[in-house]
Amino acid sequence: MTTSNQWIDFQRALDHRTALKIISGLTNYNPQNVADVVKAAQAGGATFVDIAADADLVRMVKGLVDLPICVSAVEPEKFVSAVEAGADLIEIGNFDAFYAEGRRFEAAEVLALTKETRSLLPNILLSVTVPHILTLDAQVQLAEDLVVAGANIIQTEGGTSSAPVHSGILGLIEKASPTLAAAHAISHAVSVPVLCASGISDVTAPMALAAGAAGVGVGSAVHRLNDPLAMVAVVRSLAEAMQTVKVTAAAQ
Repeated sequence: MTTSNQWIDFQRALDHRTALKIISGLTNYNPQNVADVVKAAQAGGATFVDIAADADLVRMVKGLVDLPICVSAVEPEKFVSAVEAGADLIEIGNFDAFYAEGRRFEAAEVLALTKETRSLLPNILLSVTVPHILTLDAQVQLAEDLVVAGANIIQTEGGTSSAPVHSGILGLIEKASPTLAAAHAISHAVSVPVLCASGISDVTAPMALAAGAAGVGVGSAVHRLNDPLAMVAVVRSLAEAMQTVKVTAAAQ
């Protein structure tokens, strides 16, 4: 587990709405790529990392970085061994990996997964993704139900299924618009922190915070890169963009 100081830093980042999660991928079991991603996350200034719910990966990552480790899965039983190996929090979601296969996650299933996970692990910090395939009203309702069921953090998504029609900055904004809209709506409906993930960049991370998110989650923009130095640069650009928002807000 993380030290008390590291956990305090994690909680402070959520409270101050500057949390940056770097995601290696729910289906990514490549030790070298996961190692590169988590080391880049720490070097670039991320708050915590999110890896597949695999005990061997958790033990490896604990030996590489000092950041809190979140593990992701859609099978609750996978969380048990990952937590025993030292995972600090768990995430039901990162559903993006399944949409290309035609796999859908409806509200009833996500809620059932949350309740089953809570029965297995009643005390672990639990984040749950709200599927973007639901209407915005349905996403808000599910988020409220998930909090009642024991979710401590709600995560939004949508970037991988959006279809930007412009290039450059406008395209980045278009890509992030589904998850930004969900973050805005959900953060005004629940009292727990909301993480805005999927399709987020250094351009749109500040927009997520302005929309009410407590932080952002970024995956493919980092783990798809083959160069560890390039990974660090992406993480650092995200962290700096978010800190700029904090500094600007404090000056007002």
